[in-house]
Amino acid sequence: MAGNTLKSRLWAGEVLLGAWCMIPDALPAEALARAGYDWVLVDMQHGCMDFETALAMIRAIDLAGAAPIVRVPWNEPGIIGRLLDAGAMGVVIPMIQTAQDAQRAVEACLYPPAGRRSFGPVRVGLRDGPAYFKSANSQVLVIPMIETAEALEQVDAIAHTPGVDALFVGPFDLSIALGLPPGDNDGQPAFDEAIAQVASAARSSGVKMAVLSNADVAPRRLGQGFQMVSTTTDIAALSAVGRADLQAVRKSMTGPRHAR
Repeated sequence: MAGNTLKSRLWAGEVLLGAWCMIPDALPAEALARAGYDWVLVDMQHGCMDFETALAMIRAIDLAGAAPIVRVPWNEPGIIGRLLDAGAMGVVIPMIQTAQDAQRAVEACLYPPAGRRSFGPVRVGLRDGPAYFKSANSQVLVIPMIETAEALEQVDAIAHTPGVDALFVGPFDLSIALGLPPGDNDGQPAFDEAIAQVASAARSSGVKMAVLSNADVAPRRLGQGFQMVSTTTDIAALSAVGRADLQAVRKSMTGPRHAR
């Protein structure tokens, strides 16, 4: 996979900062990629895009110099294979519960003999040519999500599944599974213990950790050992900038000249 250094950088110990795309359009995805993020994720689980739009977003992210990652809607080899064929450099798989689930995800992402991925790299083959088959398994990131009580119980086995690169903590669903409101519930013993449990499994297995976060919480996550950390979503970034600009202009609108 020409130019995909994300996996090698992750395993070399680098911190990789990313952004999260839920808007079904290539332009905001490209804008985030050009902002300098190491990776930009296309969210097909909760985002509003279909496959054709996801393809356009993957291409835009790739051409803008970031690594395109996709969160698939479910652990299904057909959609995983199509998105990798489209050029995704890694796959985040939601609702992984067991080591068997993780193994199925690995098999969907990797070519034989390590997996069962079918060969047909329609778009990525145009980019990388015949070398893609030989390089793909060593460069595609396989990232199961840990976000349920069942996954926490099985996190050591999931982490030790051959082919898994990182454990992705989903703080919202994980919080709900722990009986907490969705969000970053740092300071709540159950949430803190869950993060520590994932970190312990990652250390013992040697895999990395990834997480959905924001600019306020990201430094804390980095201190906890997370290496792949998202700092914003496209919707959050657009809303924050729009709100700040609007407030700044309204603050300047004082005096009789602006009276209604």
